[in-house]
Amino acid sequence: MKLTFHGAAKTVTGSQHLIEVNGKRILLDCGMFQGKRKEAFELNRTGFCKGGDVDFVILSHAHIDHSGNIPCLVRNGFRGDIITTPATRDLCAVMLMDSAHIQEQDIAFVNKKRKKNGQNPFEPLYVKEDVVHAMEQFIGVSYNRPFRVDDGIEVIFNEAGHLFGSANVILNIHDKEKDKKVRLVFSGDIGRAGIPIIRDPAPLTEGADVLIMESTYGNRSHPEYAESEDELERIVNETYKRGGSLIIPAFAVGRTQQLVYALHKLYKKRDIPNMPIYVDSPLATRVTDIFRLHPEIYDSEIRSFVMNVDRADPFGFETMRYTQTVQDSKELNFLKQPAVIISASGMMEGGRILHHLRSRISDPLNTILITGWQAPYTLGRRIVDREETIKIFGEEFQVKAKVEVMTGFSGHADREELLAWAGHMKNKPQHTFIVHGEVEASQALADALKAQHGFQNIQIPDPHQSFEI
Repeated sequence: MKLTFHGAAKTVTGSQHLIEVNGKRILLDCGMFQGKRKEAFELNRTGFCKGGDVDFVILSHAHIDHSGNIPCLVRNGFRGDIITTPATRDLCAVMLMDSAHIQEQDIAFVNKKRKKNGQNPFEPLYVKEDVVHAMEQFIGVSYNRPFRVDDGIEVIFNEAGHLFGSANVILNIHDKEKDKKVRLVFSGDIGRAGIPIIRDPAPLTEGADVLIMESTYGNRSHPEYAESEDELERIVNETYKRGGSLIIPAFAVGRTQQLVYALHKLYKKRDIPNMPIYVDSPLATRVTDIFRLHPEIYDSEIRSFVMNVDRADPFGFETMRYTQTVQDSKELNFLKQPAVIISASGMMEGGRILHHLRSRISDPLNTILITGWQAPYTLGRRIVDREETIKIFGEEFQVKAKVEVMTGFSGHADREELLAWAGHMKNKPQHTFIVHGEVEASQALADALKAQHGFQNIQIPDPHQSFEI
């Protein structure tokens, strides 16, 4: 068996891990590279996007850095099965279509400039038609239901607790060349216990022979989630008293729904004022509808919330508004009274959030609340780093709004939670590969796994590095 790490190796983006066994090539995730625009542009047009020879794709969850290159793979000839959970399949239907829309828009904008300069036009990474073809190849498999991928290869999805439909991938493999059985576990992204809406990560007590494990927060700790709801209450009230608006850049999938549910609870308890709250993201609106379609994934808290006397909608209440049109979004820029505006994208690299920042970031009455990790070189990272001046649409703005950063809403397990997840394994892995983390985070987690749990033979792969198992 051979493993090759084509993405999310010493970085947190572009998850792509190839398994070669029994004459088959299985790709774990097919994620898009994100970060520096020129670098990402080039990386996303190499490797599997050029038509890599793959027999199956097994997808851990729907986030674009894990799923975003699937339509490109299909566009270049892949005709195999894409195996994932039903909720992930449904999320990909809207998220990949949104990604294709962004590809088409961005390339159209760039090509206008290239035409003026006499340069040849670029092609989009993929278009909406490619997403349609890709969705024809998805197979939805529920949690804890063994599924035969091929002769001698079985997959089981285990609740990862990171995102709606997210999973740890368990592969039970009979390596025919060596005539031995191998249990390979790919963690995907691991979530946090106690986060509302989705269930907690399920322990893998049986362990693994081979472990591929994420390390996003391998050297950092989060505050308790309950403390974050208290912080949200404080920030809303302080902004309201100043007469300003609270602008929250949020990922359309997962983070937006968490925030809406938290604000709903605060509103019901009358812990925040009766003020308008807007979700200004077409993708977030569509994703929220998918959340409503999968109550089987809800945790006990939200099930109880939904099943109470008035059968409340956790994602909708009296002061909550989901904008429907571009005109609705533009009207928010003329609001005079305090409001909460939740909009994408979460790292502020595109989307409607840029228009709201342009209108409000230079007003000290307002607050910018950042609730998620911000990748290097993004606008979000520059704001987190408290740069005094930033550029939006090529125009400079002074950052005078109050900037608040909260990590308690993170869907990623922190250092202690990652170690706890690994610590449940009775059978320690013979081979462990640390991925999906910046170098410092990956190394810190590797050291802690050795010191606290006795893991041996731990590798932090370089991009495209291969290992024989």
